[in-house]
Amino acid sequence: MKNIFLALSALFLISCNSEKSKENSLSVSENETEINSDSIASCSPRITERNSENGLILLTENQQKELSKKLKKLTPGLPIIGVLMYDNVLTTELTAPIDVFTKLTEDGKQLFNVITIAESYDFIVSEEGLKMFPDYTLANSPKLDVLIVPSAYDMSLQVKNKNLVDFIKSQNTNTEYTVSNCAGATLIGESGIANGKKIVTWIGGGVALKKKYPNLLVQDDGKVSYMEDGKFLSSNGNLASYISSLELVEKLSTKKHRKFVESYLYLDRLQEWK
Repeated sequence: MKNIFLALSALFLISCNSEKSKENSLSVSENETEINSDSIASCSPRITERNSENGLILLTENQQKELSKKLKKLTPGLPIIGVLMYDNVLTTELTAPIDVFTKLTEDGKQLFNVITIAESYDFIVSEEGLKMFPDYTLANSPKLDVLIVPSAYDMSLQVKNKNLVDFIKSQNTNTEYTVSNCAGATLIGESGIANGKKIVTWIGGGVALKKKYPNLLVQDDGKVSYMEDGKFLSSNGNLASYISSLELVEKLSTKKHRKFVESYLYLDRLQEWK
């Protein structure tokens, strides 16, 4: 099955290997455009403009307070998988882990709590235009057993967002695994939690990642689709996010459950399709 995913990553990782991503992803280089102080402090100042462009309405302060009282219920005793969300996130890097970890066992048992987390209660609009809403915020998120860090084409605001970076640092003290997909590796590098550990990023992004974060052991993204080093797992992103998710679901459950999830996803049909 690993051969399947190597083929998938080679065929389908267009988004993280596109010219757009080469120009914008990991935009933390020496030529980085200056960002105003408000944006550096938080991604929130983009919300008003983004919502206006996408026909959305900002929540009132009272609505946000009400939401904070009605959190998504968690099943006691089950591991909590937290998936970060932010502006222009790549849709597949959210849906892949959610797709894998929400699957019940063959006999219908839930194995994991899966939640999404954003900086505030507001609509997130993905790179592809999908409108989503988080279950929790950075402030009220529970302690996670697994933190999954996706990417956007342009990560410059995310790596300068102290709230986001501090959240990753804080959760790392209790996570059993921390996963990055595609340019999510920049946030791992910025947080410093994986210094001295092997990591892989989007195809073509390794050189810039290594230059910016020399303490990371950046792998050859032209050859490596998935990497694990201790509690840190990483992938090229996009459809390769299924690799990191399936590898981890096997670690947290059984090989049998992984095979069941793979069958549920019709991966064999995708392999055979031409």
